Amino acid sequence: HKTFTGRSGTFFGYEGLGSIYWHMVSKLRLAVFEVTKSALESEVSTELTSRLIDHYFQINLGIGSHKSPDLYGAFPTDPYSHTPGGKGAQQPGMTGQVKEDLLCRFGELGVRVNQGSLSFDIDLLTKSEFLTHSAIFNYVDINQNSHRIELPANSLAYTICQVPVIYILGESPQIQVFMSDGQQEKINGLSLTRELSQKIFKRTDEVIKINVTVVYEN
Repeated sequence: HKTFTGRSGTFFGYEGLGSIYWHMVSKLRLAVFEVTKSALESEVSTELTSRLIDHYFQINLGIGSHKSPDLYGAFPTDPYSHTPGGKGAQQPGMTGQVKEDLLCRFGELGVRVNQGSLSFDIDLLTKSEFLTHSAIFNYVDINQNSHRIELPANSLAYTICQVPVIYILGESPQIQVFMSDGQQEKINGLSLTRELSQKIFKRTDEVIKINVTVVYEN
């Protein structure tokens, strides 16, 4: 403590060497995600990408809700600054960690935006995350109305700009877009047009649901 003071001239009693700084772990997780995503897009060797994916999920297991309360020193679903040796987690409310965790989670789910167009990529989404039985998905739309969608087995759901996105396992990748006027649009592949993407991002309430059929080779 006397020879290394980090970012400040003095340490508080709960700071210092030997602490696990959770925001730094989240930064590492995001950096490894970005490198892994770049490797997959560049089509480098399968051996290298597999190792990167393994490292990413190893880091993922070392943070947040994957930790036990005893080891974390607090509720592991809450963000904290750090956990010193021999003490519980300290300084709750670290929004920086939340930011990186959200970026990583949307990255895992496959949300991609390129040149203003929304697309979906399941390279880092494990098949085990899909439902094994039917379930109810609750969400709130942009008009603050609550909705319930019955999800079948082999599906999962989340929202983008309060528009539900439902992944369904299938044999051919495609997107089905449901519009507020009752119209539907089918798109081969996993990329929306820029026009449809902008309707979602601008929350025009024209796109009310997106079904995405995804394919796992094995």
